[in-house]
Amino acid sequence: MHTLNSSCRLAGALCFAAALAQAQSFPPNPKVDAWYAEWNKPSTPGCALGVVQNGKFIYEHGYGMANLDYDIPNSPRMVYYVGSDSKQFTAASIALLVLDGKLSLSDDIRKYIPEMPDYSATYGVPVTIDNLVHHTSGIRDIYTLMELGGLRMEDVMPDSVALALIARQKELNFKPGTDYLYTNSGYWLLGQIVQRVTGKSLRVFADERIFQPLGMTHTHFHDDPGHVMKNRAMSYLPDSAHGFRISYLQNFDKIGAGGLYTTIEDLLKWDDNFYSHKVGGDAMQQLIHTRGILNGRDTITYAFGNEVSSYRGLKTDEHGGSLMGYRAHILRFPEQHFSVIETCNLGTIDPGQIAHKVADVYLGDKMKQPAIAARAQATQQQGRNQSRTPARLSADEQHALAGDYYSDELDATYHVIAEGDHLVLRRPLAANPVLEAVDPNTFRAGQLVLHFERNGGDTAAAFTVQAGRVRNIRFRRR
Repeated sequence: MHTLNSSCRLAGALCFAAALAQAQSFPPNPKVDAWYAEWNKPSTPGCALGVVQNGKFIYEHGYGMANLDYDIPNSPRMVYYVGSDSKQFTAASIALLVLDGKLSLSDDIRKYIPEMPDYSATYGVPVTIDNLVHHTSGIRDIYTLMELGGLRMEDVMPDSVALALIARQKELNFKPGTDYLYTNSGYWLLGQIVQRVTGKSLRVFADERIFQPLGMTHTHFHDDPGHVMKNRAMSYLPDSAHGFRISYLQNFDKIGAGGLYTTIEDLLKWDDNFYSHKVGGDAMQQLIHTRGILNGRDTITYAFGNEVSSYRGLKTDEHGGSLMGYRAHILRFPEQHFSVIETCNLGTIDPGQIAHKVADVYLGDKMKQPAIAARAQATQQQGRNQSRTPARLSADEQHALAGDYYSDELDATYHVIAEGDHLVLRRPLAANPVLEAVDPNTFRAGQLVLHFERNGGDTAAAFTVQAGRVRNIRFRRR
């Protein structure tokens, strides 16, 4: 990426235009650029885009700014955090170890991580590496557990503490292999397994076996918060003054579920490996396209860090990623040898939706089904977001539910407080939402659902919490 000098920084708009001209080697594509017009300004964050056909870019572009402090534009040559798009590289590392004969997908994860509970004693089957790869383990999501327990992602958390939090969970979300629920814990544990099997960190192993062989020289798993990165794009969220604020977790160093920094131009080399098979050969490609199976019969779309599915009648491989203000999406049409690769640095952008619109521009005449309007989905989401009226509770009802409740799995205490004629939930490092009644024993608190359990009378002895990727966390009255 070019370097902007001090005089250039004094004339941001002129420098922005000059830098775009320098970085862009393709004539504008108005149909594609229209989807990014909102962010294609010298005053906003935005995206970098690469459109790939037959192993080569047929369009590259940067939209908006990679760094608002120094007026550095977004570009396919800038380095971005790609969130859960990291998972396909973690899964590929596991696949390489399977092909090396170093582990088996059917292995109990306790073979490599004995600190984990023996869930087979409760559920009759172990959690396997295959379960981790396909999100069928039932292991609760670490990021949700941290949020529920009042742990902040910006704080320093050694791997030993992260593992202890996951291993402290006495229950799973479900019996392994019976359901699919996306969990970042599984892929973080896969990264730990790579390290324990090889004696090398996931960062080193992936660099030696994937990134170096493919010439991905600007790609790495970021397990060192102090590591200096040339051409790093910063991430942003909108602020209350109609501007932007930096959204960056400096200390976050957990890799496997995420943690990858890369460029559009490096991701082109990874995309090409799906056809060249340079790394891993034919066997790895076959393995990483193997979708998960539930109950020995029901196939899910999730494979090795990739959704193997279809769009408008054409087969696709795709995955998205998000953390902080970074957003990314890789959408591949293998039969057309065509891909859309996006990295963005504004948290309100939905690159997955845009990727499909970009694909429509290039492949629309080959698609076998019409585009489906998202109006029904938006209406459904709007309905979910409508707030309920807080329940008016009598003094006896408040007394039955109010109190302090403790979870040993989270090592956290939640307080149910009577305020006026309703209840409020107080928990570590979180807002204090009013409890909204669903039924006499079930209440919503923000995005949480609490179900109170009565102990032979009216007084609640405990409650369980449902929180998306975490189910049935139990809190007992203290």
